[in-house]
Amino acid sequence: MTIKFTEEHEWLKIEGDVATVGITAHAAEQLGDLVFVELPEVGATFSKNDDAATVESVKAASDVFCPLDGEITEINQAIVDNPELVNSAPMGDGWFFKLKLANTADADALMDEAAYKEFIA
Repeated sequence: MTIKFTEEHEWLKIEGDVATVGITAHAAEQLGDLVFVELPEVGATFSKNDDAATVESVKAASDVFCPLDGEITEINQAIVDNPELVNSAPMGDGWFFKLKLANTADADALMDEAAYKEFIA
């Protein structure tokens, strides 16, 4: 398992050719308390940096981008029903979707945790 981060504040937990995707604790803090989450449909395909999901907080609405090319294989209905999960456990129960990667090697270009921490510092 590998964990990678994007400059758009998404995290990916990569296992084989499937990445579980969510937003980082930093992004969740910046957004504030989430009140609405819209997720993509299972089977939808996205290119890197396409808008894949939408979150709304008391402060603002924001897009969640698809971090790499791939196909949505699963979504987390729990965060649609209870958006606060994203705030309370952004890298746990607050994940957004699972993405079957078109090319797993593309993940090599993303940041590791140390680089991400430096990026947000």
